[in-house]
Amino acid sequence: MSEKQKLMAIIAVFLLAYFLPADHVRFQSAVLEAFRMVNDYAREHVLLCLVPALFIAGAISTFIRQQAVMRYLGAEANKILAYGVAAVSGTILAVCSCTVLPLFAGIYSRGAGIGPATAFLYSGPAINVLAIILTARVLGSEMGLARAVGAVVFSVVIGLIMAFLYRKEEAAKKEAFVLPEGEEPRRALWQEIVYFGGMVAFLVFANWGKPVEPAGFFAAVYNVKWILAGVSLVVVAYTSLAWFDRGELGEWRDSAWFFTKQIMPLLLGGVLVAGFLMGRPGLDAGIIPDDYVMMLVGGNSLQANLFASVAGAFMYFATLTEVPILQGLMGSGMGKGPALALLLAGPALSLPSMLVLRQVMGTEKTLVYVTLVVIMASATGMMYGAWF
Repeated sequence: MSEKQKLMAIIAVFLLAYFLPADHVRFQSAVLEAFRMVNDYAREHVLLCLVPALFIAGAISTFIRQQAVMRYLGAEANKILAYGVAAVSGTILAVCSCTVLPLFAGIYSRGAGIGPATAFLYSGPAINVLAIILTARVLGSEMGLARAVGAVVFSVVIGLIMAFLYRKEEAAKKEAFVLPEGEEPRRALWQEIVYFGGMVAFLVFANWGKPVEPAGFFAAVYNVKWILAGVSLVVVAYTSLAWFDRGELGEWRDSAWFFTKQIMPLLLGGVLVAGFLMGRPGLDAGIIPDDYVMMLVGGNSLQANLFASVAGAFMYFATLTEVPILQGLMGSGMGKGPALALLLAGPALSLPSMLVLRQVMGTEKTLVYVTLVVIMASATGMMYGAWF
């Protein structure tokens, strides 16, 4: 940075500080809301969501053989298998847009093609069985069905478009990831399945949300979620100590720490900014009043659907919180089309996740991915609003 640029930066900071509306009630509320949202995120999502996801990402990066990733998710993998696996991953991973980031970074760094990797990135938080069932019960069966079908189709279409746009780069990536033949696996396939299954099971059960209905399968699982999570953790501990040597465990730790350094600062910073702008979900306390949002998402116009998609893309939704928020917005006049657009864009994206994605796959790919999600969510919302 030149001396002139430093001077301009100092002047800009001074002007910002000088004209800061510190005495304005709305500004004070937004500042407090930003820190409250970070506090909520740290309490609700870091220990049980993000930390296990970081360890899973580290394990993927360390223990999953690149040949396996290239065979099933690489640029030359069978398209039906690759996109099929990626598109339904959310049915077992009840994670939010931020928790899926370490998992995406793990498979992408091991050579997964940009198409299947972004399909997984979208589907992880979007195709959440619990959220879809809750959507159907609270917002109506047609909304739940539309969300489920839209999310599956979105993940595949977005992945295919990303793969097409970056096909030359993917070909070069494939060449760079060619490994010598004859690499012997250190463990049997069933051992790796048990090991990774234990970690995924802990992530799923530890974050199993309380269902609306007090009876049924989901309620039964919720009642014993900590027992199931504890058993899963014991499986992980046993397999780690019994099947991996100290050097491999050290590599796992170092890899998880690498993802932590890469993701955590941007993630928490993004949550802080999102809280300042929009406030915590369901509270009209951010710098942007809810009245402005409601004024822009009524009816089923292109503007309403586009605004709902963009607003949803920048807001942060914890898993399952989007449904009661939409229930309140629809009760205040939000159209069904914009509601579906927000459902399809919101859980899969957030300002914090965009900041992290830029670090993982670059500015251009991140902008393309976000644009695709917003455009497709807007178009789907308009079609749904016209039909219903």
